[in-house]
Amino acid sequence: MTTKQIRDELKEIKYYYSRKDFIDKSSQTIGKNNIYALVEKYNKAICDAPCRMYDLYVSIYKENNTLESLSDNICYSVEYVAKLHQKLVKYFQKVFKEEEAV
Repeated sequence: MTTKQIRDELKEIKYYYSRKDFIDKSSQTIGKNNIYALVEKYNKAICDAPCRMYDLYVSIYKENNTLESLSDNICYSVEYVAKLHQKLVKYFQKVFKEEEAV
């Protein structure tokens, strides 16, 4: 899995969480969207991550923060948060690569 694919999936997850109430309510009448499986895949993977990556994932994707707003909240530079985000993407890439090998 490429970093581009991971970033694209993370964008979908961020969108889901930004519209979670609406999507969850709609799924009761229309049916569940594939986003639920994607969210479960990433949530499962992040549970074994170091705490800082877990925090970053929740803050950016579930809580819908930007890198800039998160950097203000946790008093880190935007550049450092961006580096942490790169590490997060690499973490997911490693985890999913290991899962494919099994």
